[in-house]
Amino acid sequence: MGQAKGRVQRLTLLAMMIALDVVLSPLLRIEGMAPMSSVMNVVAGVLLGPWYATIMAVCCGVIRMALLGIPPLALTGAVFGAFLAGIGYRLRGRLFGSVLGEIIGTGIIGSLLSYPVMVWFTGSSQQLYWLVYTPRFMGATLIGGAVAFSLLAKLQHTKVFFQVQNLFGGRIHGEV
Repeated sequence: MGQAKGRVQRLTLLAMMIALDVVLSPLLRIEGMAPMSSVMNVVAGVLLGPWYATIMAVCCGVIRMALLGIPPLALTGAVFGAFLAGIGYRLRGRLFGSVLGEIIGTGIIGSLLSYPVMVWFTGSSQQLYWLVYTPRFMGATLIGGAVAFSLLAKLQHTKVFFQVQNLFGGRIHGEV
C-alpha cells in the first residue's frame, strides 16, 4: 500500500507541474522567449529530479504543440534544460547547479539543436544561422533561472520542500 501511495503522490505532483507549465508558459512570456518554461524546468529539476523533470518537459512540449500550435521549439528548448537542471542539482547539491544546468541545456544545447529541427519542420531554404535561436533562448533561461533561484531560495527552508524531494528520492540540501 505504501509504494502505491508514493507512486500516486509522485504522479499527482508531476501532473500539477505539467499543468502549471502548460498554463504559465504562454501567459507569462516575452515575444520569442518562454522564461516560465525555464522557471518550471529548474523547479522540477530541484524537486523532482532529472528524469521526472524531463518527463514534465516532454509532456508540456507535446501539449503546447498539439493545443497551442507551437512549433517543435517547445521540445528542443525545454527537454535538455529540464534534464540538465536536475543533473546539475543532483551533482552540485546547490540551486546554482540547477540554474547552470538549465542555462547549458536550454540556452546552449536546446538553441543549437533548434536550428536543424526548424529547418526540417518549416522546409525553409533560407539561410538561417546556427546561433539564430541562442540569444532568445539564453535570455529566457537567464530570466527564468533568476526567478526560479529566488523562488527556490525561499522554498528550500520549508518542510514541504524536503517532503517533495524525499518523495522523488532526491538528496536533501539546504544551501543555495
